Amino acid sequence: MSTQKQARQRYGDVHESEALRVPEEKAEQLVDALNSDLAATYVLYHQIKKHHWLVEGAEFLGIHEYLGEVAADLEAGADVLAERAQALGGVPLSGGANYEEHAPVTPEDADAYDIRTSLEHDLEMFGDITEQLREHIQLANNLGDYNTEELLREILEDVEEHGHHIEHYLEDDTLVTSETLE
Repeated sequence: MSTQKQARQRYGDVHESEALRVPEEKAEQLVDALNSDLAATYVLYHQIKKHHWLVEGAEFLGIHEYLGEVAADLEAGADVLAERAQALGGVPLSGGANYEEHAPVTPEDADAYDIRTSLEHDLEMFGDITEQLREHIQLANNLGDYNTEELLREILEDVEEHGHHIEHYLEDDTLVTSETLE
């Protein structure tokens, strides 16, 4: 059992890093942006995992495997976001309910939907996160934090790629014949 009586650092407090030398007022803005991105990423991650588990039908295997890859990429991106927030002197956001509360995206409800509807929900969230990442890249650039800018650009590249692939899954062309669907 822990004997610590007080937190070492409260969530929301940012302490300037001697190593990074990003002024505290700039670091606070960046940590807020990174935590917002972290929350959005984990909300999408959990929705993608839900769809990974629930996908059915003729194209099950390919979509199931792909959504597993997407989830792994999102989790890796979340780790980068959290570590950068910590490096800048902040406390990374943690905990399921906290993610939804702080996320600028809204997940679908707990029900199960057909895969087309599920992927449409995912595509919407990918688009929202893409827009936010672009704003935060600009923020990091404006604040002179080029490392955070570069990290966000790399995450944006993955987010855009996955959104684009999901967009392809939603196109009306398919190898599944109409007889198979009956």
